[in-house]
Order: sequence, then structure tokens, then C-alpha cells
Amino acid sequence: MNWTTLTSGFRIALSNIRAAKMRAFLTVLGVIMGTGTIIAVGSILVGMNGAITEVVKGFGSNTMIVFKFRAAFRVGRLSPEEWKRKPLTLENARAIAERCPSVEAVSPFLWPDFRGISKIRYKSNEVYQIQLGGTDESYPASYNVEMLHGRFFTDMENRRRTNVVILGEDVYKSLFGQATAVNQSVEINGRHFEVLGVMKRPAATFPGQEDRRTLLPYFTMKKMFPSARENMLSVVAKEGKLAAAMDEVRVVLRQERRLRYDEPDNFWISTPDQMIEDFHAMTSTVALVMVVLSSIGLLVGGIGVMNIMLVSVTERTKEIGVRKAVGARRLDIILQFLTEAAALTSVGGLLGIFFGWIVSLAAGLLFPSLPTHVPLWAVTAGILVSVGVGLFFGIWPAGKAARLDPVEALRYE
Repeated sequence: MNWTTLTSGFRIALSNIRAAKMRAFLTVLGVIMGTGTIIAVGSILVGMNGAITEVVKGFGSNTMIVFKFRAAFRVGRLSPEEWKRKPLTLENARAIAERCPSVEAVSPFLWPDFRGISKIRYKSNEVYQIQLGGTDESYPASYNVEMLHGRFFTDMENRRRTNVVILGEDVYKSLFGQATAVNQSVEINGRHFEVLGVMKRPAATFPGQEDRRTLLPYFTMKKMFPSARENMLSVVAKEGKLAAAMDEVRVVLRQERRLRYDEPDNFWISTPDQMIEDFHAMTSTVALVMVVLSSIGLLVGGIGVMNIMLVSVTERTKEIGVRKAVGARRLDIILQFLTEAAALTSVGGLLGIFFGWIVSLAAGLLFPSLPTHVPLWAVTAGILVSVGVGLFFGIWPAGKAARLDPVEALRYE
């Protein structure tokens, strides 16, 4: 098959598409949706990977998170054994700080056991669903916190159970606007607290996430919620000693939690790099599911293409007879119809790429912190898949056309 035959086949295919635009559009609608899904999912996943990587790296390269079970980017439900695990305690944090020479600092974070919706109020302004928690004076070092206004609370204020609070930037703006928050009194779940400081929004945040952190001193939080038990520990290792610190923390926690040598860990330790790997594993699963779902659209589109090509063979039976009568070989007929099928699905693929780009652009506008862009591999995959669908589902119609008897084809009405 030479270049002239190929280009003429494409010209015939495009003229057929122009002659029946609606029929061609409905035929390749499945291809458009399938290809568009590949493009959209690819762009969103690339953006999510970039955003999550920046957020997790914001913890610091020497930081590790300790909790009683895997709490980040988990796929699947908790096992019965994980549900029964004892929470980590403040005493665990103190043991790590005292007995781990490679550890620089340990910061506990206590969640409230309040089942309702926590809210904070200043005059007539209210913010609901705040991220309320109790911690100590080492929190800024553990989470790379920068203060926008005021200061963080001290160890003495924590021990005295002082009613003071540190606000996240979005909570501050919702309550005070541009006014001064420091030394002002706010109401949290019906109790009054003095604002000591306002934290800057983290440099990297999850797409669409607001900074609703509302932090109390650890013992103040314990006084407010006496039955609160769930702790998460943020451990900062000394420079260059992260691996040694992880080993030391694991040994101390196994001793603190009375584990025998042959029992597995009943806690979870993770570094930013491990959390990024877990997230990539999760997104790979999501991508696989979306590819399977988009394949359904491609299958429907392929069946539509095969159907329209079979109709085309019937409509052009006499034309096929004439071509065979003047010397066209079976291979020429097959290649002609395969070229037309590939051209039809290629148009659908290009429309699908445009559709996926629109979805990616819309996602970027809705979530400004999500750096979506259409990756080259997704565009290449979309084009190759759409052309492959046309070639695969065009084989049967092309073979049927090539097998036509020229005499019978010329007599066809």
C-alpha cells in the first residue's frame, strides 16, 4: 500500500464523515468518552501526584508519623485486630523523647472524642467543622509551622491547662477578617479561649483544603475532653539519622506496648517518602479502575464503528465490484476499509482529547491548588487507543468487503 492509496483512503473516510456528521458522531461517541476519560483521569492524577507529594514533603525529610494503624492513603478496611489496638499515649511520646538518642523532638496530637460538629465563634461570626486538637510546644518544629501573628503556647501554659488557642489562617480570616486576633476571646464549643497566635497556611495543601486547624494545649484539651484517648505522634529525627530513629522508636514502642519478640507491630510508623509511595500505589489502583471503565466506552464505540462499516460495505457493494473489476486486490480493499475505520476513530479520539482537556481545565479552575495538566503520555495513549479500536473493529467489515465476488457485486442493486 503506497502513500497515495493511504491519503486517498483518508480523503474518502473524511468525505463520508462530512456526508453523515450525526451518524458519524453517534458512532464514535463511545470512543470520545473512553479517550476523554483517559485524558481527564491522566491529567487529574498527575496533578494529584504533584500536589500530594508537595504536601507530604512539607512534613520534612527527617519527620515520621506514628499512629496505631495505617492512617494515610489506605486501600481497604481495617482488620478486626487493628480496631482492637490500644491508642498511643502521651507516655509513649515521653518514652521516645527520653530513650531515643537519634530523635530531636516528639509532638503528640490528641483528637477530641466529641461526636458532634466542633465550632468556633467570635461575636456573630462562626466556623463549623474546625480541626480541633491538643498538642504541645514542640508542634511548630514537628510540622514546620510559621506564625502569621502572635506566638505559640509554651510548656508552662500547657501544664497549667490555660484556656488559650492557636488558629489556622482560614479560621482566622473567617472570624476576624483583617482585624487583630491576638489576645481576643473566642468561644469553642461553648467555652472561652484567648487567641495567642495565628499560623500561616502550609506552603502546600491538599486540593480544595482549608486551613481549619484550631490547636489547644495538650492538657487543656484533656481537661475539655477527659475521655479523649486517640493520639498521633510526630517524631523529628536528628539530621541524617532518620533510619536509626525509626529503629529506636520501633524498639521503644514495642517495649512500651508489651509486645513479645514473635508478635508483629501493633502500631504504624511512616516517613514522607513511604507515604508518597503508598499514595502512588493507591492512584495506580484508581487509574486501573478508570482504564477498565473507559474500556467499556471504547468497546461500545468499537461496536458502533464495526456496525457503521458493515453498513458502508453494503452501501458500497457496487463500488467494491468496480474496484475489483479494474484490478484491485483483496489486500487493497482490506487496507481501504481499515484506513476508513482508523480515520473515523481518530476523529473520535481527537474529540475525546479535547473533551478530556476541557475536564482537566475545569478541575484546575475548581481546585486552584490542583496543578492539572494533560501529560504527553495520556495524549499519545488516547490517539493510539482510538486508532487501535478502529483497526481492530474494522477487520471484520474489511474482510467481508474483500471477500465479495466482483460479478455479484456489480449486479448488486
